[in-house]
Amino acid sequence: MTLQSRIAFIGGGNMAEAILGGLLACGYPLSQCVISEPLQARYEFLYKKYPGLQVLSGPQANQLAVNGSTSPSKTAAMITEGSVHISPTTATSINFAPAEVIILAVKPQVLKSVVNDLSSVLRTRQPLIISIAAGIETSAIANFMTEGTSFQPKDMPPVIRVMPNTPSLVNEGAAGLYATADATQDQRHVAESLMAAVSKQVSWVDREGLIDTVTGVSGSGPAYFFLMMEAMEDAAVRLGMDRETAKALTIQTCLGAAKMAQSSSDDLKTLRVKVTSPHGTTDAAIKTLESGGLRELVYESVKAADMRSKSLAVELGGKELTTKL
Repeated sequence: MTLQSRIAFIGGGNMAEAILGGLLACGYPLSQCVISEPLQARYEFLYKKYPGLQVLSGPQANQLAVNGSTSPSKTAAMITEGSVHISPTTATSINFAPAEVIILAVKPQVLKSVVNDLSSVLRTRQPLIISIAAGIETSAIANFMTEGTSFQPKDMPPVIRVMPNTPSLVNEGAAGLYATADATQDQRHVAESLMAAVSKQVSWVDREGLIDTVTGVSGSGPAYFFLMMEAMEDAAVRLGMDRETAKALTIQTCLGAAKMAQSSSDDLKTLRVKVTSPHGTTDAAIKTLESGGLRELVYESVKAADMRSKSLAVELGGKELTTKL
């Protein structure tokens, strides 16, 4: 496995496209990527936006994306019978290699059926599996692969679970990763390199339960900041400022504060103290936030996202929840 391994995206939604775009921007060969996307409109959007990208759709699309096509006649027969559709821009190139890396980029609610359908080819091919589906643990994915077979999870390929976030869409993402024990260092390096294409911060956790905390901090975190910025904008408007100016000042303030925090050797508390002169305007605002219980609200919010991620493991992954919700 190399940093130019053939990659199959199972699901072609926004996050899959963000990762693809980041890879292409880094010089990754388009010919080494294939996307399987069930929605007709999205399928057409992808092959039109990325000429030369192999985009598949249809009942057998996932199988073909993973297994590859070394028999043009068989693939042609699948196309004729309608079990698979291949993007017109690549329809003449139907002899392509199997994937070495599988990125499961489908909604958590359909992950089980997708993995069940691919279980045989995954067992045979033994690719690296990277899942970005929220809440579904690696053990559940292994069980999905073996359900209804005589095989055990140890017979299946390694899984790396990733929690990216939406700023990946503008190459400013933060991602947390967890790997099963059977993932090699080479496979971990491949996963890290893939996520680094769209993430400025890529962090490994040594316990899978911490992926739920990653979800609460960086996975859901952008929405917290959007809410704070929304509230600041509204406050300025209530105090007489026009909305366009209020929005511009709010966004730049958020961006500037983040860049200061990122580039400074000071911790976050020190940065706050430095800008908070005693009895000044900032001090008055900070005291209002503190007295209003901001810290506890933030803790409860992050905890709520963490616990919701854990509950998804129960609802969609079949895991028993040991932590009180």
